[in-house]
Amino acid sequence: MAAKKFLGVDLGAESGRVLLGTFDGERLTIEEAHRFRNEPVRLHETLCWDLPRILFEVERGIVAAAAKAGGQIDGVGCDSWGVDFGLLDRAGAVLSHPVHYRDARTEGMVEKVLRRIPRESIYAETGVQFLALNTLFQIAALLEHTPELLRAAGKLLFFGDLVHYLLSGRAVSEESLASTSQMWNPVTRDWSGPIVTSLGLPREILPEVVRSGTVLAPLRSETAKAAGLREAPPVIAPASHDTACAIAAVPARPGEDWAYLSSGTWSLFGVELAAPRITPESLAASFTNEAGVSGTTRFLRNINGLWLVQECRRRWARDGRDMDYAQLTAFAEAAGSSRCHILPGDPSFFAPDDMPEAIRAFCRRTGQAEPATPGEVVRCALESLALAYREAADQVRAVSGRSIERLHVVGGGSKNQLLNQLTADALGVPVTAGPVEATGVGNILIQAMAIGAVRDLAELREVVRRSTQTAELEPERAGEWAEKRAAYRRITESV
Repeated sequence: MAAKKFLGVDLGAESGRVLLGTFDGERLTIEEAHRFRNEPVRLHETLCWDLPRILFEVERGIVAAAAKAGGQIDGVGCDSWGVDFGLLDRAGAVLSHPVHYRDARTEGMVEKVLRRIPRESIYAETGVQFLALNTLFQIAALLEHTPELLRAAGKLLFFGDLVHYLLSGRAVSEESLASTSQMWNPVTRDWSGPIVTSLGLPREILPEVVRSGTVLAPLRSETAKAAGLREAPPVIAPASHDTACAIAAVPARPGEDWAYLSSGTWSLFGVELAAPRITPESLAASFTNEAGVSGTTRFLRNINGLWLVQECRRRWARDGRDMDYAQLTAFAEAAGSSRCHILPGDPSFFAPDDMPEAIRAFCRRTGQAEPATPGEVVRCALESLALAYREAADQVRAVSGRSIERLHVVGGGSKNQLLNQLTADALGVPVTAGPVEATGVGNILIQAMAIGAVRDLAELREVVRRSTQTAELEPERAGEWAEKRAAYRRITESV
């Protein structure tokens, strides 16, 4: 087979990049063509994504990647974070900047929506964990504060879908993104009529939902021409949600009982199921059912992830102590075993102005010793994440009936060897760390599957195993971590 070349546009909450992937039929190689910061902007007290800047950088990346590819591109696909959306008017123009999920507009919206639609009814329809940032509650805020925007809207598109529209002209939603909204039914695999009607959202603004690996339309001719491409390649919706791409690229072997941790700003811990699992027990344990590749279900819990460390770093840099992540991890390792722990999902850690102080304040509130140095603060955060993963593992076993013999950690957080070792220790199972570029690898190989260059999801994972490197970590210090788990449970019960 002649080598196929694909562009993977990977948009994250901190940065975006355009990757050039070359698949020779056996192995995939990836090269970063362009990377850029993705920083929100504040407009009239609203925290927004800078859509024009992001699109400008994406198009720069396409030009750079096309030059590296010698003018041959076989597909372009974008993945992004979930829940956030943009609105198009009836002529197809973007109405306003998409609002950031950490904006304060959803404060109090969960309670208001639950007064109209019972929690159990929402979960029975959507199977999605209740988080104030979910699209459902963003829409409720929009209906309350700026209903004129919805009256003017012709279409609602999630962020990755919006980029696909701006690149190809086709306005649809890929189901892995739609499934994060808490307005989509994972059993019917379509929008939930009862939720949409109860919310008062005009049904006509919700787009057609397509499966992962759908070929949308050719890349806009002006973009293809600017990139020097001989012909416009197809724009392909991979799994447009970044976690779905990452889970597709987990290098699990057939017959292995495994769980995954997509480790980044958010930690997504779960298992891959053949069908949704929507039960009172999964609701009580805060598990979500989101669409995966090839009809699979991502049964997972969202956990506040390396955001804790990112925000500590940002605060210290603002105070004149600029340290990179490698330094912070080294300080955490030198700090030794932590004497205190936090609950990563506590609301006080969602968007504080001073994350180190928020961590210290939580420790004071729960009667623990406060971490003093940056190394102690980061060690507290990392151990707490590992303990949160253990709690999620115990609950996923109980709720899904699945055993977990190995944890696959993928994404940027898989580079953090200290966190990976702490996670192996906390869970008591081996950890396979990598690939780091799981999201980009998944994005590109799903595009390859869409044009028939890869047969199915099983073969996709074979390609990942042949093409990427991983690290293996074994659990250690079982007795010490049993004590830490007991202390963590006491904190959970006291808050």
